Amino acid sequence: MLSMRLGPIGIFDSGYGGLTILNEIRKLLPEYDYVYLGDNARAPYGPRSFEVVYKFTRQAVFRLFEEGCPLVILACNTASAKALRSIQQRDLPDWDKGRRVLGVIRPTVEIMDSLSRTKHIGVLGTVGTISSRSYELELEKMFPHIFVTGQACPMWVPLVENNEFDLPGADYFVRKYLDELFKRDSLIDTLVLGCTHYPLLVRKIKKYLPEGVTLFSQGERVAESLKDYLSRHSEMATRIKTDGNTRFLTTESAEKFTEAASIFLSSTVVVEQIVID
Repeated sequence: MLSMRLGPIGIFDSGYGGLTILNEIRKLLPEYDYVYLGDNARAPYGPRSFEVVYKFTRQAVFRLFEEGCPLVILACNTASAKALRSIQQRDLPDWDKGRRVLGVIRPTVEIMDSLSRTKHIGVLGTVGTISSRSYELELEKMFPHIFVTGQACPMWVPLVENNEFDLPGADYFVRKYLDELFKRDSLIDTLVLGCTHYPLLVRKIKKYLPEGVTLFSQGERVAESLKDYLSRHSEMATRIKTDGNTRFLTTESAEKFTEAASIFLSSTVVVEQIVID
């Protein structure tokens, strides 16, 4: 049994994209303490197998529990797709039944039926998220009448992390993947950004979207879902520190993380480099 002292909310991502989720959560719930952990040394998770993603995510979640987090958000679609269920079912009962790990896919899926008129949804994501079919499976359980088409966009994360997302060269890859998606299903009227890096590409994406298509970014929805969760689970809310502080941890270079974080958060952060195993 891990410690029951008051602690921060843990936010985990394989890289930097989860900072877009953290940003929206802090806007809506600024009173809480947070610890962000980026496993940047082993990113990207997208092309990795289910077993490896589960292993890495499990290690990161346990580290956040050791940091005192009673609640961890997997702010990573690949980790949510490939590791969340296994951690919830296999690990939490042994680690601490009072702690919780939540993902970003289910909150996104819950709102899809109310957004789409045609009931044709497109999902843009990493190779790992799309190949897992997690969005299709969750939507099939919740809204079996919705038709889902996934499109892997393997070049988008590198564009963002190399700060090339707003330059002219990005247009080719943005248009390429959108054209491929809409050729497969021209009835799509709602498009999910199924990777937390992709909000930085919104301006480019909107440029090439067909008229009338709604673009859905996860950050605000995940923040609203977390607020609702804490209001319904007061026993969890009372275990979270409320000093309004945020710490940043990375498994890679702290200097490199600080530089990248400025792209996602538009502010300078203090980062600690750690090792997880």
